[in-house]
Amino acid sequence: MYRRFGKSLLDVLVASTLLFCFSPVLLATAVLVRTRLGTPIVFSQERIGKDSKQFTVYKFRSMTDGRDESGKLLPDDDRLTATGKLLRATSLDELPQLWNVLRGEMSLIGPRPLIVEYLPLYNSHQARRHEVRPGITGWAQVNGRNSLLWEDRFDHDVYYVDNLNALFDLKILLLTVQKVLMRSDVNSQNKVPLEKFQGTAED
Repeated sequence: MYRRFGKSLLDVLVASTLLFCFSPVLLATAVLVRTRLGTPIVFSQERIGKDSKQFTVYKFRSMTDGRDESGKLLPDDDRLTATGKLLRATSLDELPQLWNVLRGEMSLIGPRPLIVEYLPLYNSHQARRHEVRPGITGWAQVNGRNSLLWEDRFDHDVYYVDNLNALFDLKILLLTVQKVLMRSDVNSQNKVPLEKFQGTAED
């Protein structure tokens, strides 16, 4: 019952409440991004969701548009400013994804939505992460986040798919709050993403 109906209903209720309660935080963050990083304030990118369907995810911008002499974007670590690091460390950059939750494209809790180019690289086991809606936080995020190898992250995602229930979601939610407050499990000194996923051989 929870998996089929309760989770979606709870997502809408909680997301709408959080958007209302955090509206001053959203406004303040938007002003900070506009002042320190420029426009656009909200970063959008195509990601893969439930049933491998494509959707647009929204986040507060955390990097500049710095380019080299040839006009090519600089590496992520060169474009990630102190403001961007703060937004990522506190997870404030994730707040616009509450809109994705209200639209039914994401859940509060589930495997993180990844970029479209990874879709053909998953083996059959890893592709099972798309059996549920992606989440703002998830089991992999509270068990190492970016410090995990890709294969380990996907194993955690599939474990979540197989064990999804209300108590498990509550556990992940509480662990997420704890880790955000402690600013733990963020990868490396620069807090930049892992290297790109290159694919894994079929089991």
